[in-house]
Amino acid sequence: MSEVVVIGGGAAGMMAALYALRGGAKVTLLERNEKLGKKIYITGKGRCNLTNVAEETEFMGNIVRNPRFLFAALSHLDNSGVMSLFEDLGVKLKVERGGRVFPESDHASDITRGLDRELHRLGCRVRLNTRVTSLLQEEGRVKGVQLESGEKIHADAVIVATGGQSYPTTGSTGDGWDFAEATGHATKPAIPALTPIETEETWPYALSGLSLKNVRLTAPGPKKKPLYSELGEMLLTHFGISGPLALSASSYLPEESAGAKLILDLKPALSDEQLDQRLLRDFREMSRKQIISVMDGLAPHALAMAILELCGIAPTHPVNAVTQEMRQTIIKNIKRIELTVRRLRPLTEAIVTRGGVSVKDVNPSTMASKKIGGLYFAGETLDIDALTGGFNLQLAFSTGALAGSSAAQEGE
Repeated sequence: MSEVVVIGGGAAGMMAALYALRGGAKVTLLERNEKLGKKIYITGKGRCNLTNVAEETEFMGNIVRNPRFLFAALSHLDNSGVMSLFEDLGVKLKVERGGRVFPESDHASDITRGLDRELHRLGCRVRLNTRVTSLLQEEGRVKGVQLESGEKIHADAVIVATGGQSYPTTGSTGDGWDFAEATGHATKPAIPALTPIETEETWPYALSGLSLKNVRLTAPGPKKKPLYSELGEMLLTHFGISGPLALSASSYLPEESAGAKLILDLKPALSDEQLDQRLLRDFREMSRKQIISVMDGLAPHALAMAILELCGIAPTHPVNAVTQEMRQTIIKNIKRIELTVRRLRPLTEAIVTRGGVSVKDVNPSTMASKKIGGLYFAGETLDIDALTGGFNLQLAFSTGALAGSSAAQEGE
């Protein structure tokens, strides 16, 4: 019977422990916090968006980095498998807008408790408030772990599931990077993903709190194809932009994002020509009024004022004195507002971490290291990340399950 040690009691670690136990292994789960699943408690604003019911093609389209690496893991435990697993553990689920799956109770704690109960039922040795400082290596294999206390725990296989570096207060402080590098693995630097964006332009600051609906945000690419372009909602803030579109865009920006451009289209349903026709119609109907009267029909007043300022047109300018050149400037500043990235908000505010253990050093069929025997990786420690909507937790569960099943076969 294999002895497996799992480092990290988050989503990936708990699932790794569960699947290793189901594979017949003896499992010790080590968690540095005072309870399991600390990060799970804050996902989905405390409701835990655990997966998404999207079909395979759509699901893969929501994985930003290294989707091909994840085919085997998602085959091992896909979204329907995760839903069945939790239903079997007594956690009733529901599907909401966008295919997002939540516990029926809206309590993230139900997910953690369901896994915790099953781990204990299967005889998992869970040790809380226990931090691993290094991996034990012998003859080209990982043979266990050393704890902060000095204690050594020997094992046939070790699974590193220590998470990324976002929300460091939950214990995700990058230990996995250290363990990987100490055993010869390449790592990608930790960068915030799914995080708000600070802009050089200051006009959003004055409109902080304004929510924009049905707009398009585009991150132009080096060639004709954009890095990112989506319709949806966005929030203006005291430092720049946030909300779903901004968070998603942050995951596609270059690693050195400062100076990158974003294009905001406030009227994506209208072409330039259609918007021009609407302006001409409004100008005819309000020819004796001020230009702000027309702009108020196109955007909330504060935003309308900001657009006119970008255009260099006074809000009191008479409609009947608007030139064709002014009209084209208005169209440009409604359809193509340019925003310049100052920086991404820090890892402490990011939903997930971009970067981690290079997938080139990990076998996608097993989650085993290609560099050293007896070592496995799962979850956000790997250089994988996805968009919001339950996709990141699914990746944690899937890679954890595959790592656990594979590790259980070590030492047999």
